[in-house]
This record gives sequence, structure tokens and C-alpha cells, in this order.
Amino acid sequence: QVQLVESGGGLVQAGGSLRLSCAASGSFFTINVMGWYRQAPGKQRELVAAVTSGGSTNYADNVKGRFTISRDNAKNTVFLQMNSLKPEDTAVYYCKVVSLKYDYWGQGTQVTVSS
Repeated sequence: QVQLVESGGGLVQAGGSLRLSCAASGSFFTINVMGWYRQAPGKQRELVAAVTSGGSTNYADNVKGRFTISRDNAKNTVFLQMNSLKPEDTAVYYCKVVSLKYDYWGQGTQVTVSS
């Protein structure tokens, strides 16, 4: 069974920073892509950033230049460094892992940015 453990969410003032972590454990096929999504109240879940096993990254336009995604392949862990946070970044952030056969989601971690 695969488990994704997320950490690092919380409450921060606008302009502040947070770092999210997501560690994957268990038995799974080779991980291809690891990423972060977020869902604000009343909105659809959206991609924030993703990184391939080769290190290629993809960001949503509204986080480019502020967020940085990285991963530790040896530890099956993905990180999201979030700087210059804005109130509109407030959401539940979900880790997603795409393996060769299945996709896995974390339980979500709340990020709240106060103005």
C-alpha cells in the first residue's frame, strides 16, 4: 500500500514563505512525475507545479517566480518552496505522485495566507 505524507502547511502573513514536503512510502511502480495541486473553497483543484524524474519542471502561471518545486528521488520526496505568498494562495495543497501504472494523492495540507 502506498502512503503519501504531507507536511509544512500553516498560517502565514502575506509576503511570507512556507515549505511543503511530501514523502511517498510503500510498494509502488517507478515514480515518474511528482507534483502539487491546490483547491480553494468553491474552486476546482488546479495544478501548482510538477517535476519529472529527470528534473523537468512545470508551473502554473500565477506561481512562476514565487514557488519552486524540487524532489529527492532517493527518498521519493517532493518539496514546494513558496515565497512571496499572497492571500489568493490560500487553499488545501495536495501532493500527487504519478507512477508507471497508478496515480496517488496525499491527504492535503492547509495553507492560509492572511492579508
